[in-house]
Amino acid sequence: MALLGAGVMGAAVNGASGRAVLTWFASGKRGMAMGIRQTATPVAAAVAAAVLPAVAVGAGIPDAFWILAALHLSVAVAVVLWVRDPPGARQKRATRGSARELLRDGRLLRMSLASGLLIVPQFTATSLMVELLYDHRGLGASLAAALLGVAQILGGVGRLAAGAWSDAVRSRFGPLRLIAVAVGVGFAACAALDHAPIWLLCAVLLPTAGLAICWTVLPNTAAGEIAPAGLSGMALGINNTAIYLVAAITPPAIGWVAVEVAWPVALMVAAASAVVARLVLRDLTEESPTRAAVARVPS
Repeated sequence: MALLGAGVMGAAVNGASGRAVLTWFASGKRGMAMGIRQTATPVAAAVAAAVLPAVAVGAGIPDAFWILAALHLSVAVAVVLWVRDPPGARQKRATRGSARELLRDGRLLRMSLASGLLIVPQFTATSLMVELLYDHRGLGASLAAALLGVAQILGGVGRLAAGAWSDAVRSRFGPLRLIAVAVGVGFAACAALDHAPIWLLCAVLLPTAGLAICWTVLPNTAAGEIAPAGLSGMALGINNTAIYLVAAITPPAIGWVAVEVAWPVALMVAAASAVVARLVLRDLTEESPTRAAVARVPS
């Protein structure tokens, strides 16, 4: 129950920290700022994966939890001391939009659906890459794990690049559509290279995995930007809920397909999910339908 409670409370961090980025940074800098914030997640996960197991083995599992507790308490103190709403935030909250208005916005629902679909190739890469290379293709376990680390680094760098790219072109959905296509093509190529030389498969798989990891900065930024005033946190929560729900079922489902059917079929499922996400994102823009209709009315 304690772990369940910690997980529930920890899940709120995504929406809260994303809202902080959205309120503090102007539109032309939000993508890069969100990219930095998103990159911190895999970096912290990599550090935890390297440190906590060693502590648990050497000193015991309780000491690993004590380290986590001390770290989180330190972060809580830092948030109390340094995190503040920007000037004018109270006035904006006074003009808060309605939750009904947010839920009626088809853009948010379509984007959340696309995010859930794009999580399938992301978790196929991050959860099953080692099994694909080690169990299926016979690569050494240490080398397979190292290649997964390389893919995570590429994904982290890609998050920064995707955020900066979206700032430069003043669009979140345009880059997201292109990344979805690239991910779909990449996984389809990996399926076709199932029996190719291992170096060739890795040469395609690593950048594909990096692309599958990097896109999350874009819908997280867009969710807050398209939300009515005062509801950016709720919009982020809706998008993240779609992501987490699909993330929970993807590894066992895709793993079952890989083992019981075939690895190329599992990779094609990931490719198809990215393609369907691209179709869901078709014609999606940052401009609300209401504003677009008003803009088309002749003066």
